[in-house]
Amino acid sequence: MASDILKVDTSFAANFAPSSLTLHDLEAVRLILQGQSVVDWHKLNLSTVEEVDAHLRLQHLDPDDPADVERLRFLFNQAINYLEEHHDIRFPKELRDPKDVRDVFIAASTWTGRFRRTQSLACMLLKIMHTINHMDASDLKHRLAISEAELFDRAERVIIQYADRMRAEGFPLLAFYGSRKTRTSVISKLLTKRDTLAATIFDKLRFRVVVGQQDEVLPVLAHLTHTLFPFNYVIPEASHNNLLVMRRLIREDPHYARLAPRMQRLAARTAEPTGANPFSGQSYRMINFIVDFPVRVDDVVAKMSPETHLMLGSVVYVMVEFQVIDKATAEANEEGENAHHIYKNRQRRIVESRLLRGSTPTSSPRQSKTS
Repeated sequence: MASDILKVDTSFAANFAPSSLTLHDLEAVRLILQGQSVVDWHKLNLSTVEEVDAHLRLQHLDPDDPADVERLRFLFNQAINYLEEHHDIRFPKELRDPKDVRDVFIAASTWTGRFRRTQSLACMLLKIMHTINHMDASDLKHRLAISEAELFDRAERVIIQYADRMRAEGFPLLAFYGSRKTRTSVISKLLTKRDTLAATIFDKLRFRVVVGQQDEVLPVLAHLTHTLFPFNYVIPEASHNNLLVMRRLIREDPHYARLAPRMQRLAARTAEPTGANPFSGQSYRMINFIVDFPVRVDDVVAKMSPETHLMLGSVVYVMVEFQVIDKATAEANEEGENAHHIYKNRQRRIVESRLLRGSTPTSSPRQSKTS
């Protein structure tokens, strides 16, 4: 809400200029804005071991921890076995048995604009590793003697510490705050859905980030993927963006325009992203997306069998919603048809109609400018 926005007089450009964004940043932001899946990518843009290490640390894998290095090697071996046994793919020696698994990330980023078998095979391996890691984390989560509420608490503490650090470093965040859905809000939301499983509520824990100017939004999104969460765990098809038109941003900013020709071409989406809120007014503008946020649970895994860390890791994921918006848009979103009490009234009418008549009233379609 507008009342949550703090007055800060400082220059964002001095702290994180758009010109500092890399090709990797631009690709990661596009993934967020368009609700894409990293499994559809055919290249990576991590060209140094230091960049790979930073990416692994965002996954909560420490490249200096022997146990985490062993876990990474286990994931790699699983990926090799899967592709060789089930898809009859053969790998060159440098990929089949690399001295350091981090070399696979660099091989997946070696790109000259032409098809290269080694690069393509390295991408395949990373996609399978990504999938297996997520599958193992889900298995681990179901075995843990720890509540979902505690996992949310752990994620929330990490994100709040991150927000405090950003403020301390001089980032002109007008707001960065979190909230939890109440029990009654979850009930109402479930009643408005055709699929009434509790697992479909993605935004039990959510954070809103407000910046001063709209041209600061894209650099902030890039910064989040650098320092808070791994871009590859943004949930596909669960993003909503009617705030930024990325094609226009690329066309109008000289730095983005220089990077754009090197961005990979991806197939058109076969479905519209599902992150839009049907109860918001037609003029409501927002970027929101869901992240499977990594949470380390070493203390709990330590009480399990010694093989658990190797087989399933020490990281589980909880879904966290992020909303990113600029100050002027945030204030406009609290006016007229977008006011919170009107939003709640629309939702209440939907719930009452479904409970009384077994159907939901037809609402006017949202107007959307997707990236």
